[in-house]
Amino acid sequence: METPVEEMTYGSALAEIESILREMQSDACDIDRLTANTRRAAALIGECRRRLTATDKELQAILESLDS
Repeated sequence: METPVEEMTYGSALAEIESILREMQSDACDIDRLTANTRRAAALIGECRRRLTATDKELQAILESLDS
């Protein structure tokens, strides 16, 4: 069973994206798993993007508070 995306660390989500990408680029890509892999990768990318955006906003707020 796959770990829910929201429960993964950023690093583990990124590692799984890379793993899915390697599998999809290989000659042994299982066409029957292509849709599931694409769906999972999209969810992982979305979560990573959300975390990066949240971290960026938090860092901007911290830096702004230093200027005050």
